[in-house]
Amino acid sequence: MSTKSNSQNKDCDVVLIGAGIMSATLGVLLKELEPELTIEIYERLDVAAAESSDAWNNAGTGHSAFCELNYTPEKADGSIDISKAIKIAESFEISKQFWAYLIQKNHIQLPESFITPIPHMSFVWGEENVNYLRKRYDALQTNPLFKGMVYSEDPNLLDQWIPLIMKGRDRQEKIAATRMDQGTDVNFGALTRSMFSMLQEMPGVTMHFNHEVRDLKKEDNGNWKIKVKNRATGEKRKIRSKFIFIGAGGGSLRLLEKSDIPEGRGFGGFPVSGQWLKCTNPAVIEQHQAKVYGKAAVGSPPMSVPHLDTRIINGERALLFGPYAGFSTKFLKEGSYFDLIKSIQHDNIIPMLAAGIDNIPLTKYLINQVRQSPEDRLEALKEFYPEAKMEDWELEVAGQRVQVIKKDKEHVGVLEFGTEVVSAADGSIAALLGASPGASTAVSIMLTLLQRCYGDKLKSQAWQSKLKQMIPSYGQTLADNPALLQEARSVTNEVLGLNTVPA
Repeated sequence: MSTKSNSQNKDCDVVLIGAGIMSATLGVLLKELEPELTIEIYERLDVAAAESSDAWNNAGTGHSAFCELNYTPEKADGSIDISKAIKIAESFEISKQFWAYLIQKNHIQLPESFITPIPHMSFVWGEENVNYLRKRYDALQTNPLFKGMVYSEDPNLLDQWIPLIMKGRDRQEKIAATRMDQGTDVNFGALTRSMFSMLQEMPGVTMHFNHEVRDLKKEDNGNWKIKVKNRATGEKRKIRSKFIFIGAGGGSLRLLEKSDIPEGRGFGGFPVSGQWLKCTNPAVIEQHQAKVYGKAAVGSPPMSVPHLDTRIINGERALLFGPYAGFSTKFLKEGSYFDLIKSIQHDNIIPMLAAGIDNIPLTKYLINQVRQSPEDRLEALKEFYPEAKMEDWELEVAGQRVQVIKKDKEHVGVLEFGTEVVSAADGSIAALLGASPGASTAVSIMLTLLQRCYGDKLKSQAWQSKLKQMIPSYGQTLADNPALLQEARSVTNEVLGLNTVPA
């Protein structure tokens, strides 16, 4: 279906491919900065945010680096590298400012529909891990973004923080935890759909569901010709656009390849699937009120950091454990098993083979994860929750992730965990590849895209002024400005209803 459909074949200023959080964020930013822009949005499914942005598919809602230990690796000299944690924490603050602006302008629904205060905690056991967590806490205390974090090795205090995790645990075991009450749970599916509802009310915006982009071609005049197929009726159409954003999650790589821009050559993708254990016992769900992250198993991908995770989905509290990693050749949850094979091109086959050889332990890990029995999954859960019972949990399939494979200065092909914006030199097209922590940092990622693709307009007084309205800290750094950070948090927490932390 199409909403507010105009003519079948037409020209427009912007085409957004994929109805996830990235396209929603970019679309809203562009319409706020330049209301006269015409935007066409194409989504291959029949609803927005049904793939990686959906609450059940998103592996780490509310990423802010407060509790995710993979963002603070221990270096060879034993020190803790907090640079990535600082970058992610600041990016999340920028996202919150943007969301607060949309709330204040009555552009999107009230914040309770998508954001809730939830403590973020890290929990470890064993002397080596406890030492690591203590060093991590000390390192993070040097930055104002992590002010308010509390560290404890006291079992009695941890009984109060995480009763479910502590119940039945050996009291002689060496344990430690950090707690950050500034943490949140974000339902990116609800947020994304709310932003698209806003966009659809704006003049010049047309949204098409069940429409799949089949091909992209650059024309001599610098515009793009896009071929689209209606998956419900089989009808085909062509549209021309000055700018294209490919925000199709796992489907972005194939479309980037079709664009044939030089900057997109050599990129490959490594798909990783996931599953959750979802609690079905309300009495158990009520005993846990936090996002509690542990340390990833040796050889596992970073997005597989185990966590016992309180979520608010459709207004109800849920409790998940996982994710359990797996392997599928699909690039999308609703994709094809031929996605991986079709993505192999002459310019990326060597990087993909090189990355595969370098990541044999990861491949073995994923195979072992796929072969896990229900009893194996329960044993992993019991490391967090010793008294877990099989009958209280059921398996839920999570979203599909495609990690970036690319060349760099030192490697023929390297597997990267994170997100990457790939854009043409002339700024006429950009694609987002990769996964975590994408959703939480969507606003910062899209600001980077604007710098690359709308650089001249971004320098204008009009755009600069508008960006500072939407993001008051725009152009400044929060990480080394405690007063500015405090001011920004004070406003966003008030607007987003984040001043009270559930007991």
